[in-house]
Amino acid sequence: MNKSHIIILLFALLITGAKAQTPVLTLDSCFALAKANNVQMQTAQLEIEKAQQVKAQVFTKYFPQVSISSIGFFSARPFIEFGINDIQDDDLSAFLSALITSLNDPEGLNMGLPTEINLMQAGHSVNATALVPVYAGGRIMNGNRLANVGVEAARLKAEVSERDMLENIESSYYLVLGLKDKVHTLESALALTDSLERIVDVALRAGLITKSDKLRLSLKQNELKAKQMQLGNGIVLASQLLCQQIGIEYPEAGLTLDTAGFASNPTLSVVNEDFVRPEHQLLQLQVDAERLRKKLTLGEALPQVGVGGTFAYGFLIRRYKANAIALAQVSIPLSQWWETSHKLKEHDIAIREAELMQQDLTEKMGLQVKQAYNQMVEADALLQSDKSALDMAQENYRLAELNYRAGMNTITDVLEAHALLLQAKNAITDRQITYLSARRRYHDLSGR
Repeated sequence: MNKSHIIILLFALLITGAKAQTPVLTLDSCFALAKANNVQMQTAQLEIEKAQQVKAQVFTKYFPQVSISSIGFFSARPFIEFGINDIQDDDLSAFLSALITSLNDPEGLNMGLPTEINLMQAGHSVNATALVPVYAGGRIMNGNRLANVGVEAARLKAEVSERDMLENIESSYYLVLGLKDKVHTLESALALTDSLERIVDVALRAGLITKSDKLRLSLKQNELKAKQMQLGNGIVLASQLLCQQIGIEYPEAGLTLDTAGFASNPTLSVVNEDFVRPEHQLLQLQVDAERLRKKLTLGEALPQVGVGGTFAYGFLIRRYKANAIALAQVSIPLSQWWETSHKLKEHDIAIREAELMQQDLTEKMGLQVKQAYNQMVEADALLQSDKSALDMAQENYRLAELNYRAGMNTITDVLEAHALLLQAKNAITDRQITYLSARRRYHDLSGR
């Protein structure tokens, strides 16, 4: 092998080693990745930004409303046509006619004065208007308050969305760990059957057992291998789900998860009495928003006052002119009071509905916390019970194997004891996941 072949081989080995090394994901790192990449969390943040833009839009109502416009016109006939014949006084009309005729005499001054005046046949102007709302029935102030409620509601919804998403991620994380733990349990179970197979082979050669015992053991080994394959497929699917939730690509070598928090002894948590769930705050905001909508409806029926001015510059009557006008507007919507009174009653009903919903859901949330606590305590108690059952299953399998070697048991008794041992180990894994999920749920509902 020459030098170039050695370099290529070393480079290939480095690439293979780099691919084989996958980072170890902890639960906290999964949470951090989800906050940066998860679509649901990103959408919740965008909802907050949308609410902030609505708040900024409503805030502009405090400032003057300024508009600029330009108009030009040309008419087929002048808007103003006035001649000597339009004068009602006959004497004055005759005098002016004679005067203009003399001034236009070709042999005299020849001034070329018209006998008729035409005005405003064509023109254009530019106008700028500014109007400041002095009083609008409280709609501007209450509109800004409602926009603030919208921002706070979007923030709380994002908090709820993040909490639920992290809860799902933790469930997926522990699901992957649980499946991998079951794989390790199966591997140890296969190792036990392998050692048992050697005992069976020795007994079969000695003529102490029949081939049916060997067959039963082989069937049990095939069953365990089939379960091992199923668990492997389940690990891949659960890992891909976790990757999708945290927004990363599924690595070819599979996920490597930290098992520190999974195998530790669980400890019951204590409720935080001062914790207020975001759902409860959202219910209160719903009541507040309905009250503000009522005030906005009332403001539509109240007088509205505004001051401002307009400036115009344009060509209208034979020359360019500029002018400014001060404006004051007072609007009293008299005919809307009847309609508004029914709208206000409708808002009162909506406020009452929101208050009843708040009361009902608050009571249900209290029961939900108690239920979550009971589920956590029950899962802890069952986990401790399963650990005691595992000790019994291990002792039962040990005695069954000893009795089989002594010829006091059949292979069926050993395989049944082995199945109970495998069931006890898997039960602890399932119960551990159930407990951790229940504890997470209780923490989320009662506060950390």
